[in-house]
Amino acid sequence: MDLPVVELRRYTLKPGRRDEMISVFERHLMESQEDTGMALLGTFRDLDRPDHFVWLRGFTDMESRRESLTAFYAGPVWKEHGPAVRPTMIDTDDVFLLRPAGPGTGLGPGPRPLPPPGSPEPGGIIYVTFAAAAPDPLATFVTEPAENTYPALPVHEGVQVTVTLSRTDPGGDAARLTPTARSPLR
Repeated sequence: MDLPVVELRRYTLKPGRRDEMISVFERHLMESQEDTGMALLGTFRDLDRPDHFVWLRGFTDMESRRESLTAFYAGPVWKEHGPAVRPTMIDTDDVFLLRPAGPGTGLGPGPRPLPPPGSPEPGGIIYVTFAAAAPDPLATFVTEPAENTYPALPVHEGVQVTVTLSRTDPGGDAARLTPTARSPLR
């Protein structure tokens, strides 16, 4: 089932601190977000920007987004582990609120692997393009026009985008992302 509301979050991190941030995120913050009703769809390292982390999370609707975000950010897990990730971050406001471009073009929750400790990253590349068609798309999204129901987390407003994820290099200025160890999307 495709989730009708998706956030594409692109974080700029302090130099050399991406792996530290991902470690805390994967150990402590993934399940706790899902426990509040969110779906973690994919977590990635940007291959061309070593201090960037990109991830996608989905919601069943805008109201559940508000409720889930409120529960998570007011909850005990964020209060305990948020202070460990905040110092790794420079900018977390590069966020697009999206919806599937049409029937069957979105993403639904998938299984998250639990690799053994010390196992290598899964490899592979996911390409993300803005306003460009990509061959063999995994998913295509457009801007969600609804008002941001959780203003404590800003999203781009008044910007219309089309975002395509694919496993085939479309050329141009596509972002090249590699999944983290526990990313559902590979």
